[in-house]
Amino acid sequence: MTKRSAPWPMVVPVGTTMVGTARVRDDGRPTMTTAQRRIYEKTGNPPQTAALDDPLDPFALNAHGCITPAHIAPAKKKPAKYRNTKCEHQGIKFDSQRERSHWFHLIQQQAAGLISDLRLQVSFVLTERKQRDDGTWERASKYVADFTYVRDGKLVVEDVKSEATRKNRAYIQKRKQMLDKHGITVKEIK
Repeated sequence: MTKRSAPWPMVVPVGTTMVGTARVRDDGRPTMTTAQRRIYEKTGNPPQTAALDDPLDPFALNAHGCITPAHIAPAKKKPAKYRNTKCEHQGIKFDSQRERSHWFHLIQQQAAGLISDLRLQVSFVLTERKQRDDGTWERASKYVADFTYVRDGKLVVEDVKSEATRKNRAYIQKRKQMLDKHGITVKEIK
């Protein structure tokens, strides 16, 4: 190992850009920390230059001495696959507003005595749980109907579907299995 020729701490004259093969940083412009850089990339807002001196700075030191943002704009939510809006009414959660409005319609029909035994999210077993030859278990396959009710003594199964979801292969297969296994035709509500 060679001995340093310059005393430590090394003093570099102002305006020097290179010392040997090393590049000298410009002290006039503070560098961004990783957290600041990520925030800058996400929001496009550059960090303040005197971040540690400004009491109203949005980038403050946390308990660990790291710079963290006081507020980060929430990430944009990815839209639902079929552009539905989940909603809730009196503690009942619905996958779409169309499903919720159909629920209101069915409640009115039940109140008028046209239907009875109205239920939602009813599960039907399509294939039972079975054990494979190697000892592992294959899960049961189920179909969950949006609504079931009895009209004129017959069980009616309804599912609220958009044009796109009606073309879903998994749904089509389960709809066919419902007819084969239980003899029930799923009524699709548009």
